[in-house]
Amino acid sequence: METKLNKLSRLANADGVIAALAIDQRGSLQKMLAKAADKPLSPNALSHFKEIISQEMTAYSSAILLDPEYGLPAAFARSNDCGLLLAYEKTGYDTTAPGRMPDLLSTWSVKRLKETGADAVKFMLYYDTDESFLINSKKQAFVERIGSECVAEGLPFFLELMSYDAHINDTKSEAYARIKPHKVNAMMAEFSKPQYNVDVLKVEVPVEMRFVSGMSTEAPLYSKAEAMRYFKEQVLAANGVPFIFLSAGVSAEMFQETLYFAHDAGSTFNGVLCGRATWKDSIKPFASAGSEAARTWCRTVGRQNIERLNQVLKETATPLPALTGLKNQ
Repeated sequence: METKLNKLSRLANADGVIAALAIDQRGSLQKMLAKAADKPLSPNALSHFKEIISQEMTAYSSAILLDPEYGLPAAFARSNDCGLLLAYEKTGYDTTAPGRMPDLLSTWSVKRLKETGADAVKFMLYYDTDESFLINSKKQAFVERIGSECVAEGLPFFLELMSYDAHINDTKSEAYARIKPHKVNAMMAEFSKPQYNVDVLKVEVPVEMRFVSGMSTEAPLYSKAEAMRYFKEQVLAANGVPFIFLSAGVSAEMFQETLYFAHDAGSTFNGVLCGRATWKDSIKPFASAGSEAARTWCRTVGRQNIERLNQVLKETATPLPALTGLKNQ
């Protein structure tokens, strides 16, 4: 019987690092495509776009993250040696009640995702460590149930954590940037506890990089030394649970610079699940000129993005400890 470790191995590259491509966006991607096309596009167009990205770019990725709603054609079109993560959450969150409460895809289960071919399950959770006990206790129980389901089915559990503050609407603002290190690292400390059965945390970097001294033209909020300290604290917050970084929609160049910064700070991150930083600029040619234009972009700029990212990971990421030596057996 295949173990969680074997499945995790299929998601990592030969170095034991997760170099994965994320395109499980649904509502946000529909909006980006519609804006680029200047008209609404059908769900079939969304599925087709994901399929193109998968066909053209998974040859250079250790795994791809997709959703079972629109992403299954892309899952079946991926490169043979590319692992598969499938998202378990509904897109977005409940806007009718406080707390950004999550929900699961109603016609899916971990068992069904496994039977579809998933090597791992991903669940995304919005979490404000300073929100009320009632709200956060519900979210904690929610994650415990998913973790138990993954244990029962023998599938690795990737938990994607998105920080926020209940009183600050814009998580890209200067006001939020001031408290982001606390928000990110505190929620990691919570969900690295053993009762959640999380195998890999997918997380934000603990600072808003454009506010780090020397990283952009913005007036800095953190000195380089302060930012590095927050990266070191993030490692401690993980409590030994492997963690990988999400790109959070920044440019490919900024994401790569961030990984170097994290490495220099002493971060032992184990790879990336990189989405828009890799493929978002293919949206315009797809929406305005069609499939072949998108494929041309993927084969040129997209491939350069992902190959450059892979090189950065070789120089910065730490292999998953459990996979040391396993990939070459």
